[in-house]
Amino acid sequence: MRGDSVILFGRIVADKNAELYDNMLQYLRQKECKVKVVASLYDQLFAAGMRYTDVMTRLDTTPAAEEALAMLSVGGDGTFLESARMMMGSGVPILGVNSGRLGFLSDVAQEKVKDAIDDLLSGNYRLGSHDVISLYANNDREPVDYALNEFAVSKCDNSSMLTIHAYVDGEYLSTYWADGLIVATATGSTAYSLSVGGPIVYPSTPDLIITPIAPHNLNVRPLIIPSSSVIQLRIEGRGPNILTSLDGRNHVMENNCQLRIAKAPFDVKVVQLRGHSFFATLRGKLMWGADMRNN
Repeated sequence: MRGDSVILFGRIVADKNAELYDNMLQYLRQKECKVKVVASLYDQLFAAGMRYTDVMTRLDTTPAAEEALAMLSVGGDGTFLESARMMMGSGVPILGVNSGRLGFLSDVAQEKVKDAIDDLLSGNYRLGSHDVISLYANNDREPVDYALNEFAVSKCDNSSMLTIHAYVDGEYLSTYWADGLIVATATGSTAYSLSVGGPIVYPSTPDLIITPIAPHNLNVRPLIIPSSSVIQLRIEGRGPNILTSLDGRNHVMENNCQLRIAKAPFDVKVVQLRGHSFFATLRGKLMWGADMRNN
């Protein structure tokens, strides 16, 4: 049965989050919920003395092959992205518990984790569907990798800027002379794309954002297109290689390669608990509306 267990993942058990893990495992035991712990985390929990063998099992298989109510991802947004990579295409949703810093994706505060578990086990939540993009190189039919947040291409060294010829659904868009280019999903609009001037887009919006990195043409601006579009890039640089990145996972490719970015045939499901609000997250994380004059 999908509903009688959860998958637990996190990167590191450290002093700052050990108590959080302990409290979660104790509460899940109290709720008689079985916990499948990804092997790398299981070993750390066991070494830290959290040996809840009556409720906790070591997950040596691929998490995406498991039946579970949800994956509990403990950490920051980087951990959430790693969780998403594990669960892509599985249909198992992810609930992010924030033990990191900003936490747009991992937005359950530590002090609210028991309430979050209650809502999860009682079905008091809804699911959000988040688009995933695929990267294809040259004429390869199999994708290089997938991303929940963004694809980025940039210089591989300190050489001069790249020349990036961009096409959308076969129609020429523009040539970017820049340090690089980002193609972000709506989910990734609050990540790398935002830091270089891209717009914030509501996470469930079926859009892609094309954002240049340090463009030489000052009149070049980010562009929003439908997520059903296929983006083709032909990239020229003075160095022998270029660097592509998908959610922080790097792939070195040859100069003059041709890349294709398209929506993947699957999405990532995210648990949205009662009271969840993207706008409240923006206000809290980005300090929107904060004014020292009101203090």
